[in-house]
Amino acid sequence: QVQLVESGGGLVQPGGSLRLSCVASGISFTIYAMGWYRQIPGKQRELVASITPGRNTNYADFVKGRFTISRDNAKKMVYLEMNNLKPEDTAMYYCTRLRNGVPEYWGQGTQVTVSS
Repeated sequence: QVQLVESGGGLVQPGGSLRLSCVASGISFTIYAMGWYRQIPGKQRELVASITPGRNTNYADFVKGRFTISRDNAKKMVYLEMNNLKPEDTAMYYCTRLRNGVPEYWGQGTQVTVSS
């Protein structure tokens, strides 16, 4: 059974930090790129960051310099360190496995709310 389980979301003040985690089970992990997407109600899901098996990273312009993606292949986990959070970062954040740049499986998401 394929599972991607995200955690770590919550309510944080502007300028604050959060660390999201995603654990994968039931799927091959090591040889695939992984990514974090986010979705604001009423808008399309958008790529936030991705990381290749060799740990090359790619970031959306709106998070460059603030977010860091990383992975632990032994634990089948991928992380998203988010710093200097802004109200516009408020969204549901999803972990996904990427095949040729296309998202495959999705988790249930974890809500991030940035508000004072």
